[in-house]
Amino acid sequence: MAFIPSLVSWLNAKRMNQIELFKKYPVETQKEILFSILSKASLTEWGLKYKYASISSFKEFQERIPLQTYEDLMPFIERLRKGERDLLWPGRIRWFAKSSGTTSSKSKFIPVTREALEDCQFRAAKDILIIYTANNPSTKIFTGKGLTLGGSHKINEFSNDSLYGDLSAILIENAPFWVELIRTPAHDIALIEDFEKKLELITRKCIKENVTSMSGVPSWYLTLIKSILSYTGKSNLLDVWPNLEVFFHGGISFTPYREIYNQLIRGDQMHYMETYNASEGFFGIQDEPGRDDMLLMLDYGIFYEFIPAEKAGSPNPPVLTLGEVEAGRNYALVISTNSGLWRYLIGDVISFTSLFPFRFRIAGRTKHFMNAFGEEVIIDNAEKALSEACKATGAIVLEYTA
Repeated sequence: MAFIPSLVSWLNAKRMNQIELFKKYPVETQKEILFSILSKASLTEWGLKYKYASISSFKEFQERIPLQTYEDLMPFIERLRKGERDLLWPGRIRWFAKSSGTTSSKSKFIPVTREALEDCQFRAAKDILIIYTANNPSTKIFTGKGLTLGGSHKINEFSNDSLYGDLSAILIENAPFWVELIRTPAHDIALIEDFEKKLELITRKCIKENVTSMSGVPSWYLTLIKSILSYTGKSNLLDVWPNLEVFFHGGISFTPYREIYNQLIRGDQMHYMETYNASEGFFGIQDEPGRDDMLLMLDYGIFYEFIPAEKAGSPNPPVLTLGEVEAGRNYALVISTNSGLWRYLIGDVISFTSLFPFRFRIAGRTKHFMNAFGEEVIIDNAEKALSEACKATGAIVLEYTA
């Protein structure tokens, strides 16, 4: 696989120029994205209903289309799952990411279009590697394989022609052929539904691989790492995989887990790189080492809007575009995407750490925001407090939920 570093180096220069471009012209990039997805969806049932073809400004877009929750879009999504076409996005949608969410007891089925896979999720995966190699030019990540710990998928009960499952399983199932060359475990193991069985097989088979990177959710990987160390009798994961150098993590905050990871993976070679993706899209990548924030990725087919967090639950809240936000304030995230989610309230809260370029931290969830007496407490505050308490007392977080 000696050709891979050369290919990445070529892609690196081209893509880094594109990233610099949207960092320099963020508002213009977002305007281009908005009118591109509006144009593509203009002849769908939704696009015709809201006359997408005649929308000519941010303001007109905001005035014409109301904010949407999953419950608002659910009738359309159920029709999509039964096989109807051209409802929220042109064509037939075959894949749906099952997400339990944190604000409802019912599972959500988020449509995942081909455009969302190609222009968002897979582009982001390439960007992660490109940004990592740009920041670590002496990396040997391509001399081995990347370990991915994913979920599973099933045939949709509404239609035999569509499937649903964890986003990770959908990505594995649809990944380009070259990904199989640099990924472990094998496809059939990666998609096993029984997590305990999957864990056992990965533990037994992957310890023989030359694993140089890991990608996934910190809590899942903590279980796997403990299983591997128990099976091998080792106390340091680098004794099992001496060339392991990076963990690309996302899904939940890494803050409460950092100390135990440092204990289980001991070595100066280890890097940690945060990402922010969800069933609804891929939003951010940590683009500079040593920072605790991420770059908002502006050219993935997603148009962003922002509601001041303290106003998120109110009727007719103020909704801001990217050029109107302030650093240091908490905002509920609103997205319009190339999967047909329109002005969709994803339920996450972010806080910008810088403007131009737009970097941010995940602050929590809208349903976990307390402001009864003006205290404005959110998950991010609690996680920082937990981290400081652990440092002060020498405690280590083994299990954590927010």
